[in-house]
Amino acid sequence: MLKIAKFGFYMFGINTYVVFDPDVKEAAIIDPGMSRMEEFDAMASFIERERLTVTHLINTHLHIDHAISDNWVKEKYGVPVEAHAGDARLGLQLARQAQGFGIPGIEGAVEIGHELKEGDVIKIGNGRLKVLHVPGHSPGSICLYDKEDGFVIVGDTLFKGSIGRTDLMGGNHRQLVDAIKDKLMTLPMETAVYSGHGEATTIRREFDTNPYLI
Repeated sequence: MLKIAKFGFYMFGINTYVVFDPDVKEAAIIDPGMSRMEEFDAMASFIERERLTVTHLINTHLHIDHAISDNWVKEKYGVPVEAHAGDARLGLQLARQAQGFGIPGIEGAVEIGHELKEGDVIKIGNGRLKVLHVPGHSPGSICLYDKEDGFVIVGDTLFKGSIGRTDLMGGNHRQLVDAIKDKLMTLPMETAVYSGHGEATTIRREFDTNPYLI
């Protein structure tokens, strides 16, 4: 059984997740959004306190708020960036993204070291995350589905009562809505949904009440 630790980080109000097997002690860091020293310390302290070995660094997509500390995780824990090839260009333009948001001091790029695609299965100890390609917020947006434990980590594709914005580079509103309906709304209704910002929700709640999906 996989467990989820949720961290809320400052600059973008980003939800960063650590998904881990508490028995085998393997972990994946998903969408690392740390930007201040105390946030880096909080992440490192959690990994150390739980005696975890970080085996995966996964991005649901490569917008800067979700990838700002990719290179820190990569270097500290010796793991490659795992993301969909559709977002490779976004990763290479990390510094330009930072400039667009008025964020100083961001140099270099995020390079995908292991490309993920629809249907891939990521092993974390005895747990499994299945990759769902759900484009529209960005070309390479993915969601990570744990059928056994009944949750899906969706990045910025779906929110409680809303969906991801589509006015950034590579966004497509119709594509996003269609992909959500096809890949997410077909999951079991009781599936917990963990988004990149804001509160958790469920597939049932969004199926019944999300105004963008009616």
